[in-house]
Amino acid sequence: MAFDKKLLEVLACPACKGSLVYQANNAQLICKFDRLVYPIIDNIPVLLESEAKSVSSEELEQLVK
Repeated sequence: MAFDKKLLEVLACPACKGSLVYQANNAQLICKFDRLVYPIIDNIPVLLESEAKSVSSEELEQLVK
């Protein structure tokens, strides 16, 4: 079973409460505002700031292309 994209309507970044962008090919959710990347493990989003990876502006641009 794959990640259900309908969840994006109710999921929010735990840091800023903003919307998240789903990236299926890397199984991750991206917060553009905070430049944080949250992993999706076994089709479950791990929305913990301690598990998020911080990315630079340049890396963010590459991720959301």
